[in-house]
This record gives sequence, C-alpha cells and structure tokens, in this order.
Amino acid sequence: QVQLVESGGGLVQPGGSLRLSCAASGFTFRSVTMTWYRQAPGQERELVASITIPGGSTHYADSVRGRFTISRHNAKNGMNLQMNSLKPDDTAVYYCNAQSWDNFPSLSDYWGQGTQVTVSS
Repeated sequence: QVQLVESGGGLVQPGGSLRLSCAASGFTFRSVTMTWYRQAPGQERELVASITIPGGSTHYADSVRGRFTISRHNAKNGMNLQMNSLKPDDTAVYYCNAQSWDNFPSLSDYWGQGTQVTVSS
C-alpha cells in the first residue's frame, strides 16, 4: 500500500525558510512524478513544484520560482521542498502527490495528508 507522509511545516516569519519533506513507502513504480500542491483557505489547490523520478526534471509555479527548490530523497523514494524568502501569500496547507502511468491505461494517483505552513510576523 502506497503512503505519502509530509513533514516540516510550521510557523515562520516573512523572509524565513522552511524545508518540507514527503516520505513515500510502498512504491514499486519504475517512474513517477511527484508534486507539491498547496491550498490556502477559500482558494483552489494549486501546483507548487514537481519532479520526475528517476529523470529529475523539475517544474515550478511562477509564484515560487527562484525561491523554492524541489529535490529527491537520496537512495529512496520521496522528495523535499526547500522554501526560502517566504511570504505571507505562501501560507497554505501543502500536499504531496505522486502519479505514475506504470500501470497504463490506469493512472496511479496518491496524496498525503498535508502539512500546514504559516508565514506571519
């Protein structure tokens, strides 16, 4: 059974940094795209950043490019999100997502439970 568990959220002042982690277990996929999404109160869920495994290709939302960095866990499944120069607008629940077409035509799609990030003075 695939499980995604996020950690690393919390309260930080504007301009500060946080590092989120998504630990994945039960993975047997040959290739997977892992993505961070976020959802602020009253707003739709939006893509923050994604990375392909094993390829390592990355993609960022315009709002976080240059401030956030997504990376893979070394030697194991999972990913991190290093968030620098945080702004109050970054306040949201951050979710880890994993998708794989290994079982084409079925899409395997998994979500974590989310971790709260609050940027406030």
